Amino acid sequence: MQIAYCVAIGEEKIMRYAIYFTPEQNDPLTRAAARWLGRDAFTGEQTTPVEAGPFTAAEISFHTAAARRYGFHATLKAPFQLTGGQTEQGLIAALASFCEQREPVLVPRAVLRRLDGFYALVPEERSADLDALAGEIVREFEPFRAPLSAEEIERRNPQSLSPAQLKNLHKWGYPYVFEEFRFHMTLTGRVPQNEAARMERAIEAFFGPLLSEPLEIGSLALFVEPEPGAPFQVRSFHELGWTKTRKTA
Repeated sequence: MQIAYCVAIGEEKIMRYAIYFTPEQNDPLTRAAARWLGRDAFTGEQTTPVEAGPFTAAEISFHTAAARRYGFHATLKAPFQLTGGQTEQGLIAALASFCEQREPVLVPRAVLRRLDGFYALVPEERSADLDALAGEIVREFEPFRAPLSAEEIERRNPQSLSPAQLKNLHKWGYPYVFEEFRFHMTLTGRVPQNEAARMERAIEAFFGPLLSEPLEIGSLALFVEPEPGAPFQVRSFHELGWTKTRKTA
């Protein structure tokens, strides 16, 4: 399935694109994550804040604010501006072609983990097939990426990165690729230690059995940030596998 979503964007604005994994719009996990985060990345619609466990709707809204802007996703090609001579239409076409030639990857079980203070869904065990797919995406779409400016590099706090991560940042525009890549679907911002156990229980209660089901990496989505600081939104959605039936909206 290939779906194009119209996003009204002025030509004078600086846009960034990203290649993310997200399940299809009506997948139960996508719907639950949209309610949890308070925004649907497919439509841009804000949703009613949820209450979960001991947390009020306002508290959940606060803890999910950082993740809300990006939408429910796993980063495969981090946000980038298009380099000279490349177009959005060309990027969408290249992504559609790439997806036709790749098969889905099955993660037997996704689990909730706290990473550097924030909560995310991650594979219970690392997947070589998933790592290989992520690496292919980084390389394949590098010709579309404009080099980072000095200001953009500085925003990544290069002094806090390892030598390998710093090299990745300069070469690929993102520190966490190849050996440094860790698949994760972010559900919160950084949660203080004294609230961590309660937050974990709240997430598990809210998502319920969805957290113990297999996760198929069967699609890729092109997300767009229309202007700096704006919420990211799905621009096009593509299923993996040449045997899939494709429809274009």
